[in-house]
Amino acid sequence: MNRPVQFSIAPFTPAIKWIVILTAGCWLVLQLILESLLKWPVTSLFAMVPADVLFEFKIWQVFSYMLMHSSQITHLLFNMLMLWFFGGELEQLWGSRRFVTYYVMTGVGAALIYCFGMATYSVISGDSRNLVVPVIGASGALYGIMLAYGILFGHRTVYFFMIFPMKARTFVAIMGLIEFANMISSQNSGSNVAYLAHLGGLLSGLIIFWIQSRLKNFNEKKEKGRKNRHLHLVVDNDKKDEGPKYWN
Repeated sequence: MNRPVQFSIAPFTPAIKWIVILTAGCWLVLQLILESLLKWPVTSLFAMVPADVLFEFKIWQVFSYMLMHSSQITHLLFNMLMLWFFGGELEQLWGSRRFVTYYVMTGVGAALIYCFGMATYSVISGDSRNLVVPVIGASGALYGIMLAYGILFGHRTVYFFMIFPMKARTFVAIMGLIEFANMISSQNSGSNVAYLAHLGGLLSGLIIFWIQSRLKNFNEKKEKGRKNRHLHLVVDNDKKDEGPKYWN
């Protein structure tokens, strides 16, 4: 008899709840009411424009762009669902503070990689149009969250297109390859999706995990060296039949 397929619901943890509330609130108040209804140019102020970040030093944009989304609610809805599905267990494992720190760092890292990538491309190709195109959305940070899930819960089963079961690590690898292929093809066909920012989120996550691994190895070696400095040799001369004894 076949066992029924069981689906587990990701936990809706505190930090994720507040990120969703903040992001949805910005979309509703700033973009839907102030911009769409009252015609205030909110998105142009808080979206990330590579030329503004690099040449006019509007550094806040590498943070604020994560709170901006397109006027279509599906963009916001899909991103927040992705945050919930992949982020819940991560927050339970890490704690809220570390989770939020990682979320922000991968989002900022994705923004910086995108800005410098577009600047490099404009120098090489002579096409500087992408330097003035605004970028919005939390997708860069979410790809960083997805990478962390693939590393820490790589054995878990996820469903590609909600149909094909595969390991989480395989899913993340496939998504990375798809984003890379889309980035290459979009140079010819044109696209309104910042694929490099998605890849930047993956790369930022890899860099963070690499730095953490190096720091962990350094601290372990430092602690081992500290213990070795406290190693003493004690000889009990009253017992002739026993050799020296060592205490750590």
